[in-house]
This record gives sequence, structure tokens and C-alpha cells, in this order.
Amino acid sequence: MANNNSARKRVRQTDTRTARNRVVKSRLKSYRKAALAAIETGKSKKAQEAFDQFASAADRAAKNHVIHKNTAKRLKSRVATRLNAL
Repeated sequence: MANNNSARKRVRQTDTRTARNRVVKSRLKSYRKAALAAIETGKSKKAQEAFDQFASAADRAAKNHVIHKNTAKRLKSRVATRLNAL
């Protein structure tokens, strides 16, 4: 447990940032699942829109250091490979 005021503040800041990052990661996972589901349906226009939304969310998460930039690139690449196979 934190013993001084600055340590208590750091704990509060960490909790706030963790909660914020969890929301971003959860949204990113939802967009990824939606994009993969759209690809599975075989409708290229809807799949492209879902991929664009996912790619944008991945780039934003990487820009804000929620995920590593190479992780974002890898995830986008894997989904794009499936989209291009469509």
C-alpha cells in the first residue's frame, strides 16, 4: 500500500489510465471481430468498411501508446490478408 501522498496519487493515476486503456483495447477487439465477421459473410463493401474502422482504431491505440505500434501493424496485416483473399 502507498505510504505517502505522491505514491497514493500515482496509484490513482495508474487506476485511471488502466481503466481508460481497457476501454480502448476492448473496443479494438470488438472492431476486429466485426471486421472478421464481415469478411466471413463475403460482402466486400461491408468488409472494407469494417476493416477501415478497425484499422483506424488500431492506429489511434498505437498513437496513444495503448498498444505497441508493431502490434497494430501486425493485427492490421492479418485482417488485411483475409480481406484481400476475399
